Amino acid sequence: MAPRDAEPLVLGVPRAAFRPSPVFLVLVALLVTSALLTWHGIGNVRLAVFGFVVSGWLVSLCLHEYAHAVVAYRSGDRGVAHRGYLTLNPLKYSHPLLSIVLPVVVVLLGGIGLPGGAVWVDRHVIPGRLRHTLVSLAGPATNVLFALVLVVVLRLGAPGGGPIEFWAAVALLAFLQVTASVLNLLPVPGLDGGNMIQPWLNPQWRRMYDLFAPYGFILLFALLWNPRIGGWFFGAVFAIGDFLGLPSGLYARGLELVRFWQG
Repeated sequence: MAPRDAEPLVLGVPRAAFRPSPVFLVLVALLVTSALLTWHGIGNVRLAVFGFVVSGWLVSLCLHEYAHAVVAYRSGDRGVAHRGYLTLNPLKYSHPLLSIVLPVVVVLLGGIGLPGGAVWVDRHVIPGRLRHTLVSLAGPATNVLFALVLVVVLRLGAPGGGPIEFWAAVALLAFLQVTASVLNLLPVPGLDGGNMIQPWLNPQWRRMYDLFAPYGFILLFALLWNPRIGGWFFGAVFAIGDFLGLPSGLYARGLELVRFWQG
């Protein structure tokens, strides 16, 4: 008979593995606090916008990786729970420097929502190619949903007035989600878009894919550095932003505000 105070189990996994981590809750609190400071113009507004955008981006990163993990869990990989991926803790997603610090730096300097963390999924315990594709699709789908929600908030709320700084921050967050969606859906080995098609490749192409997958980030930078490919990418992002009704001047203002160190 189990002790009365024993941790309840869900399919053999402690219930604590499904609870949001304190780190994620702190990020949500920072997001709400900085949003309120930005709206009411309390203190240094540029610092408030900085906190709003960075905490919002990190929350979206957590949700992106959580989506991968929860679909993997539902598809048969119970190990994601033991590895802490279902707690929304960004420190559990791969290397903190590459998964958190680097994407935030790229967001601040380049205004690009660079793919961040990585959930390790035991593909051997997930049956069927479609499930593998859905695991990879879940993260970018979260970015797409996040972008659409922010666009709706912006289009419904901005015409009613309010501080331009607040709406500029919302617009920038939406723009970052658009860039992250497009980047993550590119068929680059190691990124979500590539991982979506990997199960459907023939064995020869799959071996070649697996060879390049560890260098996905480097390959991504090399592609974006190419003027033609980079031009296509940013052209697609700006076109999607225009289609969604994102005012380019507004998210450009948000990027200007978030760089508080430039005066």
